[in-house]
Amino acid sequence: MHSQVAAPANPRQTAPVEWWVSDWPVAYPDALAYMESRVAAIRAGEMAEMVWLLQHPPLYTAGTSAREADLLTPQRFPVYKSGRGGQYTYHGPGQRVGYVMLDLKQRNADVRRFVEDLEEWLIRTLSRFNVRGERRQGRVGIWVQRGNREDKIAAIGVRVRRWVTFHGVALNVDPDLDHFSGIVPCGIADHGVTSLNDLGVAVTMEDVDVAMREAFAEVFGG
Repeated sequence: MHSQVAAPANPRQTAPVEWWVSDWPVAYPDALAYMESRVAAIRAGEMAEMVWLLQHPPLYTAGTSAREADLLTPQRFPVYKSGRGGQYTYHGPGQRVGYVMLDLKQRNADVRRFVEDLEEWLIRTLSRFNVRGERRQGRVGIWVQRGNREDKIAAIGVRVRRWVTFHGVALNVDPDLDHFSGIVPCGIADHGVTSLNDLGVAVTMEDVDVAMREAFAEVFGG
């Protein structure tokens, strides 16, 4: 079951973004199928832009640049080809996934800027919990400095079809971090992963959802 806000019949840039929050883990193929249909409807002007907040059962996804050697334990969880950019990543309970379906032609037809805005969205979300998320040159995602090491707290992987975006971000709230050991996350072997809980920040998924929605409005509007 998910909560949602009704979409206007003929959305354009000024129409509000529709938000869904799913109350239980969503199977990855089901999420992909819905994104495909929604992106087509947004492109046709039949439905509003959308952000979908959800969790998945434990699984690995392979982006278009995934290297077979980076899948260390292929039998551990189901593995799905995603069509998004990037390499291998993990999704599972305790991780807030945000699928972002926006019409860049009605906003700013700039994919690089869109990715930068996703980064800013995550950084501002984390700042609400007094966590300093940072970009790193040459490394996709959001990172936190932990003494003399850096750990990844959020991943970004997107696809754009005829200027409509899909896939999005994954923020580690309280997942089982051992599940990341079955892959080389995003092809980066020299750094670890962390979560809000791992950093000592005790928050609920609902707290994170509120922060994500507020930060999204600051960055993207609507």
